[in-house]
Amino acid sequence: MSAPTEPIQGMGALPTEGGTAFRVWAPHADAVTVLGDFNEWRDDVSPLQSEGNGYWYGFVAGAEPGHEYKYQITNGEHSLSRVDPYAMQVTNSVGNGVIYDHAAFDWEGDSANCPPHHELVIYEMHIGSFGGQDSEGSVGHLDDAIAKLDHLVDLGVNAIEVMPMAEFAGDMSWGYNPAHVFAVESAYGGPDAYKQFVKECHRRGLAVIQDVVYNHFGPSDLDLWQFDGWSENGKGGIYFYNDDRSETPWGDTRPDYGREEVRRFIRDNALMWLREYHVDGLRLDMVPHMYSHQGNYLDEGWSLMRWITDSVRDEFPGRITIAEDLHKNPLITEENEDGAGFHAQWDAAFVHPVRAELITPDDNSRSIGTLAEAIAHHYGDPLERVIYTESHDEVANGQARVPEEIEADNATGWPAQKRSTIGAALVMTSPGIPMIFQGQEFLEGGWFRDDVPLDWKRNEDFSGIARLYSDLIDLRLNRGGVTRGLTGRGLTVHHVNEDDNLLVFHRWLDHGPGDDVVVVVNLSAEPVEYRRIGLPSGGLWKLRFNSDATLYSSLFGNYESFDLEAYEEDADGMQWHGNVSVGPYSVLVFSQDA
Repeated sequence: MSAPTEPIQGMGALPTEGGTAFRVWAPHADAVTVLGDFNEWRDDVSPLQSEGNGYWYGFVAGAEPGHEYKYQITNGEHSLSRVDPYAMQVTNSVGNGVIYDHAAFDWEGDSANCPPHHELVIYEMHIGSFGGQDSEGSVGHLDDAIAKLDHLVDLGVNAIEVMPMAEFAGDMSWGYNPAHVFAVESAYGGPDAYKQFVKECHRRGLAVIQDVVYNHFGPSDLDLWQFDGWSENGKGGIYFYNDDRSETPWGDTRPDYGREEVRRFIRDNALMWLREYHVDGLRLDMVPHMYSHQGNYLDEGWSLMRWITDSVRDEFPGRITIAEDLHKNPLITEENEDGAGFHAQWDAAFVHPVRAELITPDDNSRSIGTLAEAIAHHYGDPLERVIYTESHDEVANGQARVPEEIEADNATGWPAQKRSTIGAALVMTSPGIPMIFQGQEFLEGGWFRDDVPLDWKRNEDFSGIARLYSDLIDLRLNRGGVTRGLTGRGLTVHHVNEDDNLLVFHRWLDHGPGDDVVVVVNLSAEPVEYRRIGLPSGGLWKLRFNSDATLYSSLFGNYESFDLEAYEEDADGMQWHGNVSVGPYSVLVFSQDA
């Protein structure tokens, strides 16, 4: 079979009829050849030709998907064996590239379908530990995760945020040490397994948001390091800064965001997950390390983020981009020319103060005003923030899950169950995009580790807590047709009582019966009885949720809270009021029939 008459566009291994074209960027190479299963791994058979711009290209007849391959790069007296930076599949992090044809997978008509952002409820997941592990030292597989997806359907979430899937060093990792960013982690099952996972998620109405890492690469098992033999100052070569800007908390491997070829490499990777894996969005890890270094602004890193977010908005309208910034910077989600253009960002102004108030042991030391500020915080639009009390960062590296932070020696006891479920209720009733971390719904203990699978027996032992989360998610998504306001942006925090540790706030989308919602939070170990609170309108306010119900836990008290009759006399700046009673460490949700 003769080579195509015109060079095939694209990077990496490009399979086509009769063979595969290869293109690689190696501007300092004197020669490049490709070797693999198709030529008996000979380095003198399949040379690539310089295209005159730092790129090398060639067509190899008979090279097919499934064949392993590498590049052999000559730089002066040095001969370097390198995995293709654009390899779509690898045998493992220190193995070979594998020719892979994205077009060969049968999607059966699948397409991405991200829910509207005001109706998102996200479940953060780590593939290696979510579905369970077969034996000590093994790692969870994508098939194991697929087997547990119906649990998420029953729970009621509609989006999964998957911790990084790019091939990393070894078989166990959080994923934030990417070695080959275009290849799906081989220990999880590789590219076809991930596509099947996404397809199975979509079949169940679950969107998939992919976590990606562009603030550094590696630092280990990194063939990008001095890829074509060139470097300065002993640094990483063409893909990295070669001065002090290369330094990151995770290694000396910050990409050179100022080089066009590196910028395109990263943008190509971001769009690959959306194009080829049908994911519904991207979450970029710790973006401050893309746009700053030791307090100095990196304009090229900021402009690269904006190029990615603009590209997603243009090519994939309706999908979502989320940033982890954690510096309360409104420009992260600003769309004007100064902004980074993300749809949303993880909100440090929610998680840290809310966790602090939940885990404070002394009721007299709790600040309800601080809690009110956390609920009300936003970046111009409440839906530009992702709110949570647990994430992979919050429950590791010396921090435990909320129940253990409350009582380390009694993490399933009454105080831990009661106050952690207040956290769940605040996440699901405050304005923003709510997120929970895997196992949070059944009081998973300890801290997050990539070598410890979820204890799925807890889903049975604490089925009532899982039911509480499910009921809250149903309220958040208005599945009963009477809490539409929880999907809206409207918020008034109208009752802040420091003496009683009582907080009341009003949520709405458009106002009116079936829309307006009133949330009552008691962060005291004592019940609050017959307390006068403001209500937004007259009529009967029905109790939709009581976190103290014994339905959720045998330790709970089933405190008798009732529907509220609104009286036309003002309170808390509202024209109407009701008299509420709420159990210890409990949350009530009220609304009116539509």
